[in-house]
Order: sequence, then structure tokens, then C-alpha cells
Amino acid sequence: MKAIVCTKYGSPDVLQLQEVAKPSPKDNEVLIKIHAASINSRDWRMMRANPFFIRLAPGGFLQPKNKVLGGDVAGRVEAVGGNVKQFKPGDEVFGYLPSATGRGTFAEYVCANETTITLKPSNLTFEQAAAVPVAALTALQGLRDKGNIQPGQKVLINGASGGVGTFAVQIAKAFGAEVTAVCSTRNLDMARSLGADHVIDYKKENFTRNGQYYDLILAVNGYHPISNYLRALSPDGIYVVAGGSMLQLFQAAPQARQTSTTGNQKTCVVSLVQSQKDLVFMRELLESGKVVPVIDKCYPLDKTAEAFWYFEKVHPKGKVVITVEQNAITCRFTTAS
Repeated sequence: MKAIVCTKYGSPDVLQLQEVAKPSPKDNEVLIKIHAASINSRDWRMMRANPFFIRLAPGGFLQPKNKVLGGDVAGRVEAVGGNVKQFKPGDEVFGYLPSATGRGTFAEYVCANETTITLKPSNLTFEQAAAVPVAALTALQGLRDKGNIQPGQKVLINGASGGVGTFAVQIAKAFGAEVTAVCSTRNLDMARSLGADHVIDYKKENFTRNGQYYDLILAVNGYHPISNYLRALSPDGIYVVAGGSMLQLFQAAPQARQTSTTGNQKTCVVSLVQSQKDLVFMRELLESGKVVPVIDKCYPLDKTAEAFWYFEKVHPKGKVVITVEQNAITCRFTTAS
């Protein structure tokens, strides 16, 4: 089969289309013919070895041990292992493979444990479904599990136009929150279309200094000092970090929780947890129309390196998708109606 192989750490130019062995499913696995995948920050970090300690992990010091990147997947089940109960050949599925599996989805086929996938939302294309898993579950778990989101709360999403951010705005609205989206000038209308009650152009206004307070702040790749975020929190507010610099992650770690003079403000970091139950929850939101994937651009498999350059330089609106089928449709920017 064809796959995109990361031959060494470096720029997107290290990604090459090569022929590799087609996998066979184990007893608890399904073989998926991949129709689409999508790029996430974790793929970029593995390719760049950024941060450097990625080389110290089982990933490989001099070159990646897991040479095929990609976690998100949408496709059709081609074969199942002997112990698989949930799926049959022909089922359309979506999900993601944790990096610990050592398997990647920028390829024509992949084997996945049946607990890492679920049936694809019936109203979504493969391209739309591939844009969902990692970004949407990160947003969901950040808001619900770490942020304890409640109806009527004032929630701010910093970085509302990216992959995680576009899902976070919609998920927060689905939970009944009053949502403020922070993004650049060019993305304000998109944020409104996703359901944001208020929008802030970070180029013109610093939300940490405008006198507004929020019950929950989700920072996607946050760039303000943690003290600034805490200043914008209500006395019992929660600040959740979803990506960003190592300093941001360290400052917001549980051991760095801070208590204000007026209440108990909490800080935490969301680390994606594999959950088929959460995939099903997202499928229901997607099928109800409460959440719609945002796709900036699609690239065919053989243009994956070009897709990574775009991902790295442009700050995409929503997700960048890799289409694997040669006759796959051309993606267009999509958003909520």
C-alpha cells in the first residue's frame, strides 16, 4: 500500500510517499480502508521533534520509530479480526489512533483496535468525519472533564478559529454556555457563524485587561502569561490549557494551581484520553447538527508535505484534511449554518 513516511525529523520535506506493507488485523482489530485523515499539532510536533524531548521518548532519538504519522481516520472496514464484535466489513467508521499504537493514518490502510473507532456520522462525508476526532475530543474533554462546564456559565475560548477552537465554541454552546470567542480579525465572522455570543479581535483588544470575567477559559495554544488568564477568571473560575508552549503547560499543571485572594481559581491541562464513549457522544452532536466540522483545505495523499507546509505557515481555519481516495471530492471551507 502507499503511505506517507517520515524519513527523519525535520521540515515537511522529510515526508515521502512510499510503498509499505499492507497490515493485517489482529483478533481485536479491524482493517480500515482509509478515505481521509487530518493533520493535528501532534503530527507536526512528531515530524519536527518539537519539543526536543520527543527524541528521548520511545519515538526514536535520531529518527522517528513510528514513520507513518497521522491519528485521525475515516474510512470503511475491509476486514475484521476473529474477536471483533462491534463492526463488520463495509461499515463506515471514524476515530483516532493514539500515538502509542505506533500506527499512522496518512496511508491507504490501517489496523485499529475496535475500541478506538465508532460508526461514522451518517450526515458527514469521510473528509468531514476525519476532521473530528482528536480536535473535537480535546475540546470536549477540556470543557467538560477539566473545566466542568455548566449551563449559563460565561466561557471564553482563546484560539477559537483553529481545529480545537472551532469545535470548542460549538461544544460550549451545546452545553448551554454564553461563549466569547477570541480570534483574529479575518475569523470574527466565522466565530459568529459557529454560535459565539461575543467575539474579540485579539489584535485590537486584550481580553485579560478589559474588565470582563469568565467562569471558564479554554486556551488553545495560549500565549498570555498565566497571571493574565487568572486576572480574567471569576473567583472560582477554571483555566484549561489545550496545547501551547512548554512553559504554558508547566505553569498550568495541577501542581501549579493558584489560589486568589478572593476565591479558588483552578488551572489544569487537558491531555486527550482515548474514549469510544466520547466518540459516540460527538457523533450524536454531529448528527444533530449542533456541531459542524470546519475544514480549511484538503490535500491528496501525495501532497501531504504541501499540506504540512500550509498547516505550519497559514494558521488554518479549522482543520486541514488529507484525502486518500484518488477520486475524493475537493474540499471547501465549511462551517455551521
